[in-house]
Amino acid sequence: MITSRLALEAAAAEEDINPLIPHTAEIVISLIVFGLIFFLLRKMVIPAFEKAYAERTAAIEGGIEEAQAAQKEAKAALDKYTEQLAGARHEAAAIREEAKEQGAQIIAELRAQAQAEAERITATAHSQIEAERSQVLAQLKGEVGSMATQLAGRIVGESLDDDARQQRTVERFIAELEESAN
Repeated sequence: MITSRLALEAAAAEEDINPLIPHTAEIVISLIVFGLIFFLLRKMVIPAFEKAYAERTAAIEGGIEEAQAAQKEAKAALDKYTEQLAGARHEAAAIREEAKEQGAQIIAELRAQAQAEAERITATAHSQIEAERSQVLAQLKGEVGSMATQLAGRIVGESLDDDARQQRTVERFIAELEESAN
């Protein structure tokens, strides 16, 4: 009986003990250790993390501000460069236009000079031709008169070297031509 009673008590004791629920002493020790760790974390570790986080946040924000400032500076430089480039393009266009105008003016002046020179050369050539023509006509008249006199002398059989005779012969010839023309 004693054994059966012990067996019953052991069975009852086994039913009261739950292996998943810790003993009260373990719970108290765990709470004390948790409180101690929580206190140490809160006083030492968390402030260090917060300080590192604040420093990193400040560094990132400073980097962002520097990047924004650099971006603004780059945009200002780009705007200035674009403005200078537009000004240079405008100036180049004005210079090209002025060069075209000057080129057209120079061409017009050269054409006018060439035209004037051509007219001068033409006038000189005409006057020279006219002078040579007059000279040739005078020379031809003299030669034709001399040849006509010699020919008439041969035909008539008398010498027409005398000016008075020449004059009479020419007048007689002209009179005969006029009579035959009528």
